[in-house]
Amino acid sequence: MKITQVFTVGRPLPVVWDFFHDIPRVAACVPGAEYLGEKEDGRHSGRVTTKVGPFQASFEGEAEVTYDEGTHAVTANGKGVDRKGASRGKLAMTCTCEAAGDATKVTVDADIQLSGPIAQFGRTSLFNEVAGVLVQSFVQNTEAQLAPLASVEAASAGQAQAMPAPVPPTKPVSGTSLILASLKAWIVALFRRKEAGRNA
Repeated sequence: MKITQVFTVGRPLPVVWDFFHDIPRVAACVPGAEYLGEKEDGRHSGRVTTKVGPFQASFEGEAEVTYDEGTHAVTANGKGVDRKGASRGKLAMTCTCEAAGDATKVTVDADIQLSGPIAQFGRTSLFNEVAGVLVQSFVQNTEAQLAPLASVEAASAGQAQAMPAPVPPTKPVSGTSLILASLKAWIVALFRRKEAGRNA
């Protein structure tokens, strides 16, 4: 399934682009993600944990990350396995950054392939809703990570130094958030079917 998300980070392009080169810091901003380190071949290993009611999956795997400095695009190709639940996942993702005044617009294009028990949640509408929830948390955490740098820049420019925003601790993906996202997706789909029936 293919998912596209667009969001804006309230920091200039050079700052956000440098941030995306720091994979441990980026991983710390992703809900449910844990960075496990860089391997000898340059790939990055990590773990992503999700919980939905009684269903839980902890995908552990690795990804190859490449950067295009000319287009400010970062590409990640990875795969992971949930050893307890026997679910598997593959991800091909590209994040493109572009200046939007004093902020940065980020476009994420992802292609996700799932197999095993987790595939029952693999409806595109649900994953788009879930992605929206996760992106919102990621943006908040990213801006919190970049806030101390903004304070240092303000101080060096002779301005009053602001208190850096605290970085929220990384937690597993919230089951409540996923359930609410699922409910929202179901309601939207229901109204679309009713509207289509009226227009038929």
